[in-house]
Amino acid sequence: MVQEYQSPVRVYKYPFELIMAAYVRRFPKCPLIPVFVDSEIVAQNESEDGSTLVTERRCTIDIEAPRLLKRISGVDYLYFTQKNSLNRRDRTLHIEVHNESFSSRVVVRECCRYTVHPENEDWTCFEQTASLDIKSFFGFESTAEKIAMKQYASSIKKGKEIIEYYLRELEEEGVTYIPRWTPPVAPGAVTQRLPTLPPPSAARDVPLSSSRDGQQSKAESCPSEIVAGSPDDKLDADYIRRYLGDLTPLQESCLIRLRQWLQETHKGKIPKDEHVLRFLRARDFNVDKAREFLWQSLTWRKQHQVDFLLDTWEKPQLLQDYYTGGWHHHDRDGRPLYILRLGQMDTKGLVRALGEEVLLRQVLSINEEGLRRCEENTRVFGQPISCWTCLVDLEGLNMRHLWRPGIKALLRIIEVVEANYPETLGRVLILRAPRVFPVLWTLVSPLIDENTRKKFLVYAGNDYQGPGGLLDYISREVIPDFLRGDCMCDIPEGGLVPKSLYRTEEELETEENRLLTDSIYKSASIFKGAPYEMLIEITEASSVITWDFDVPKGDVIFNIYHSKRAPQPPKKDALGGAVNSQLIDRSWLLGQDYSMVEKAFTCREGESVQGSHVTRWPGFYILQWRFHSAAGAASSLPRVDDVLASLQVSSHKCKIMYYTEVLASHDFRGSMTSLESCQSGFSQLSGVTTFSSQSNASSTVSR
Repeated sequence: MVQEYQSPVRVYKYPFELIMAAYVRRFPKCPLIPVFVDSEIVAQNESEDGSTLVTERRCTIDIEAPRLLKRISGVDYLYFTQKNSLNRRDRTLHIEVHNESFSSRVVVRECCRYTVHPENEDWTCFEQTASLDIKSFFGFESTAEKIAMKQYASSIKKGKEIIEYYLRELEEEGVTYIPRWTPPVAPGAVTQRLPTLPPPSAARDVPLSSSRDGQQSKAESCPSEIVAGSPDDKLDADYIRRYLGDLTPLQESCLIRLRQWLQETHKGKIPKDEHVLRFLRARDFNVDKAREFLWQSLTWRKQHQVDFLLDTWEKPQLLQDYYTGGWHHHDRDGRPLYILRLGQMDTKGLVRALGEEVLLRQVLSINEEGLRRCEENTRVFGQPISCWTCLVDLEGLNMRHLWRPGIKALLRIIEVVEANYPETLGRVLILRAPRVFPVLWTLVSPLIDENTRKKFLVYAGNDYQGPGGLLDYISREVIPDFLRGDCMCDIPEGGLVPKSLYRTEEELETEENRLLTDSIYKSASIFKGAPYEMLIEITEASSVITWDFDVPKGDVIFNIYHSKRAPQPPKKDALGGAVNSQLIDRSWLLGQDYSMVEKAFTCREGESVQGSHVTRWPGFYILQWRFHSAAGAASSLPRVDDVLASLQVSSHKCKIMYYTEVLASHDFRGSMTSLESCQSGFSQLSGVTTFSSQSNASSTVSR
C-alpha cells in the first residue's frame, strides 16, 4: 500500500531570491542535518538567457536504522537522486527526489516547491509531498515504514529551521536583498545588495497570512457554516499553529489530505478546519476511518439542516423556564464553560410536555453554540481552543430522573452527539453526585466514546472546592453562587413542569410511533381481584432487576415475589389468547411455596415509579401489580368469580405502562467508582473500579 504525506504551506516572509540564496548553502552537505552525509552534482544545464537552471545531484544519506537491518541489507548509506528545476523568470523552484538504493523493493518519492506567495510578492511559500511504497524489504517492511515516516517528520521539522539559519548567516554577511532576475542586457551584470530586510526573528512572529485571515473573518460569525474552499485554498503552517494547535508533521499531513479529499468530493465546499481536525482526533488520525466518520456526519447535517440551526431554532418558552443549563464564562484553560443543573431539572416533565425531538434540537443548538464560542475564545486568548468544559451539578438527582422514556431520550441524544460532535468536550466535572448516579451511569456510559469517558471527573461529597477540586479547573471568581461561589449565575433553577402542560397520552403515542419503530414500553390492564404478573427467571445471584412504570389510570399495589418453583402458565381462552397474566397458583402458600422479597407499596394514578432489586438467590421472580381500593380489599389472591365480575365493571380497572430490565452482576457492580467511598475529591471514572451496592435488596419510588 502506498503511504502519502503532505505538508502544509510554510510561508517565509522573505523574497524568493533571498530564500534561494539561503537554500543553495545547504549543499554539498549540511551540518544541521547529520544524516545528510554528502552530495555531488552529476549534471547541470542552464538556458541561454539564464532564466532556468536544472541541477541533478546524487545525495548520500545515513539513515538511522537498526544495525541488524543495515547488516542484512549490506549497506551503510542510501543514495538518492535529486533534480532541482529553478525558474528565475517565474520565481519557482521544483525539487524531485527518488531513491536509487533498493528501488526494486522500496519506492520513495518526494516533491517540493518554492513559489511566490499569491498575495504578497515579497513572501515565499514552501510545500512538500512524499510517497512511500514498500514492496518487500527482507521481512522488515513495518520497520522500514516507521523509519521512513520518522525521516519525513524530521525533514519537515528541520526544513524551516535550516532556511532561517542560513538567512541569518546571510544577514551577518550583509546580504539582505537580492534583485529579481531580469533578461540580460549585457554580460557581467552585478548583483546589488541593500540592507533593507527585517531580521528573520521578527519575520517568524508575523501573524497568519492575509488569505487565511480573510477566510477566518468571513467564517467566524457562524461555527456550523460551511465555508468555501478550492484546491488552491491551502493551509499554511502559521495558521495551523495559531488556530489549530501544535500538530506533528504526520498529523498535519493527515489534516491536509482529508481536507483535499473534501475539496474534491464536495465541489469546493468544506467544513471548517477545526471541525475536520476533531474527526481526525476521534479516529487517532487514521485518515480512512476519519473520512468515513466525517462523511456520515456531513450527510446527517445536510439532511437535518444543522448548519442553519442557530439561525432558525426558536427555543420554546417552556425550555427557557425549566431547562436548567446555560453558558457561564470559561475555565482556567480558556475553554467555554457550560453548566447543567441536572438534579434540578424535571426531565420527565420536559419529555412529557415537549417531546424527544424538541430536546434533541435544544442539545444540538448547545453544541453548535459551543463550536462558535470555541472560535471566539481562540481569538480572545490567542491560543487554539477546540473544546469546552461541562460542569454538571447533580444535587437533587433521584430516581425520578431515571424515568424510562427520559433515559431513552437521553440515550438517543448521546448517540447523536457522539456521532456528530466528537472531541468537543474537554472535561466533564460532575459535582454532588448522589448514590443513585451509578445506576444512571450504568445506562448511559456504554454509548459514550472511551476517550470521552476518560474526561469525566466525579465528586460525590461537598468539599469540591478543596485541593484537587473545582478550583483546579475553574477560577474562584466565576464559580456560581449555588456552588458556594461569588459569581451570580442566571441559569434557571428549574422546578416541576406543570402537568397541565403535559401532552396527552395519544399525542405521546403518536410522537413515539413517529420516532421509534418499536416501543420499549408495554401496556397492561389490571382488574379488581385479577392482578397482572410478570415472570423473570434469574440464573445468577446478585443480578439486578430494574423496573420503570407509569400509572395512567387507577391506583395499584406493587409487589415482588420469589419462588424456586416454576409458576403455572397463564390460562388461555377458547381462541388461544391469555385471559390474564396470573402466574401464582391458588394453591401456593405464602412463606412456603413463594416469598415476598420487597415490601409492597401503593402507586397512585398519574405517578411514575422506578426502582431496582439486587437478587439474593437464583430462581423465579414475579413482579405483581394489583388493583387497589380505598377499603384495601385487594389483599388476598383472586378467585375466578372475582375475575369474571371485574371484567364487567369498567370502574374496577387500572392501567399501567411498564418496562423492566435485568442487569448482570458484573455489569452493575463494575460500572463506575463507588460514590459511597468517594468523599475527598475528584476521581476519574474507570472500567476497572467497582460500585458497591447499598444492600442486597433496594427499591426507590419517585413521584
